[in-house]
Formats: sequence, C-alpha cells, structure tokens
Amino acid sequence: MATQTTKKAAAPKVAKAEKKITAVSPKIGKAPSARKETTGKVKITQIVGSIGRRADQGATLIGLGLNKRHKSRVLEDTPAVRGMIYKVRHLLKVEEAN
Repeated sequence: MATQTTKKAAAPKVAKAEKKITAVSPKIGKAPSARKETTGKVKITQIVGSIGRRADQGATLIGLGLNKRHKSRVLEDTPAVRGMIYKVRHLLKVEEAN
C-alpha cells in the first residue's frame, strides 16, 4: 500500500493597505499643510510617568529629553519631533512655544 502525498497550495500573499495619517492628535494639531503659521517651536510637558509602558515609549521620551513627570522642553517643530510626539502623545501635553 502506497500512501499518496498531496501538496498544499500556498496561500497568495496579500499586500496590506498602508494607512496615511492626515490628521494628528488634537493635542498636537492638524496636518502640517493645514496648520497655521507657527513659531517653529513646540513646548512639550510629560504628564504621565513611563513606568509600566513599553520600552520603545520610554526610549522615545528620553529621545525627546523627558524622563520625569512635569518636566518640560521646548523643541524645534520638525517632522522627526512630531513623529516622536505622536508616538507618546498619551503621555504628553503639547503647546505652541512663544
């Protein structure tokens, strides 16, 4: 008695649709194209601690120069900084710097 082996057809790979973020958190503001003219600086204040958070969120806070609650920094308003703020927006208060 010979056993018959069957090959399973490989499932076709489906590309995931990429999400395009058009509006950022209300704390941060609207998309850069819709944002009003700013001074080029943003003030961020850490309002929640990083204990119990994922390691990458703690590292992002350190990259922003924050490590303790109620500590503030004024940073240049660049896309890189906006991306880091977006990642930890639930831990921060964001304001336009004067």
